[in-house]
Amino acid sequence: MTPRMPGELARTTFGVLFIGALLGASLWILRPFLGPAIWATMVVVATWPLMLRVQHQLWGRRSLAVALMTLLLLLLFVVPLTLAIVTIVNHADLLVEWAQWAAAYHLPEVPPPWMTELPLVGGLIERTWGQATALGLRDLLPKISPYAGSVTRWFVAQVGGIGVLLLQFLLTVLIAAVMYGTGEEAADRVRRFARRLGGARGAAAVELAGGAIRSVALGVGVTAFVQALVGGLGMVLAGVPFTGLLTALMFMLCIAQIGPLPVLLGAAAWAFFNGGTGWGIFLVVVASVAATLDNVLRPVLIKMGADLPLLLIFAGVIGGLLAFGLVGIFVGPVVLAVGYTLLEAWMSDSEPPPPSYSD
Repeated sequence: MTPRMPGELARTTFGVLFIGALLGASLWILRPFLGPAIWATMVVVATWPLMLRVQHQLWGRRSLAVALMTLLLLLLFVVPLTLAIVTIVNHADLLVEWAQWAAAYHLPEVPPPWMTELPLVGGLIERTWGQATALGLRDLLPKISPYAGSVTRWFVAQVGGIGVLLLQFLLTVLIAAVMYGTGEEAADRVRRFARRLGGARGAAAVELAGGAIRSVALGVGVTAFVQALVGGLGMVLAGVPFTGLLTALMFMLCIAQIGPLPVLLGAAAWAFFNGGTGWGIFLVVVASVAATLDNVLRPVLIKMGADLPLLLIFAGVIGGLLAFGLVGIFVGPVVLAVGYTLLEAWMSDSEPPPPSYSD
């Protein structure tokens, strides 16, 4: 074996450093687009079968299918967020008044009669209220009233952040439209890269990643939509204000695996506070039904999307959410699914053949 010359070693080292610097500079330039590109990839992969069915119904015209899917994404992502921003801006004065009223509000020494008359929990509420009064918690709200102005300024600043989020969503929809138009070419490049990297198993890992994305989108997305729909209908029937904004917030909380309970229980408390005991109990029942759907509907839908262990998918959803934010809901299961499959394949290859016994 011929030893490598010092010149070749230096050339190889500088070549690797140059390639690393080039990749780093490319990622730095594309940094503002990485988040929307990841979201667009997840959305396109999850909805690709739907896009193909739409294309088949539209006489095989890809351009018409792309236009329709882009319009659907605008209606799903951009329009609700725009309406939420408009609602917040139009009711900014009312929200400030609520914050100031809450800061200056004095809790009574005894709970309202409707609370103590609630079945099963009325006595517990009365005892807890008495303990809180004895500890001096009823005087806590007046002490934080000087901070109402700071809270208001923070809230107004967040509206600007929501505007940036709207711009990110628009960019996501634009990138998704391009991917819809050139999906086959992009998928072929990814398969060739994976095959070059890991052979046949690399290509199989790409297919597995696509199945995991569709599985999570089907399980998490559809379940969140059904939960938000049930909760929204319940709030409409109960006459809760800002139902559209609260339903959109509930959908986002369900996507983030928090669930619909914070919104629905808050709506129930509003109904109780305004004297609608019957509607408050109705909203508590709706909250129980919507929260239960998460444990019934999601496992079935995830199992339909991909034949992977449910514990693996759930761990990927929660762990990805904590590690990467909202996009980690999709990234986490994909990473765990690919790693799990590769580990299974590696363990299968290492198993020795079973011994054969001959007479």
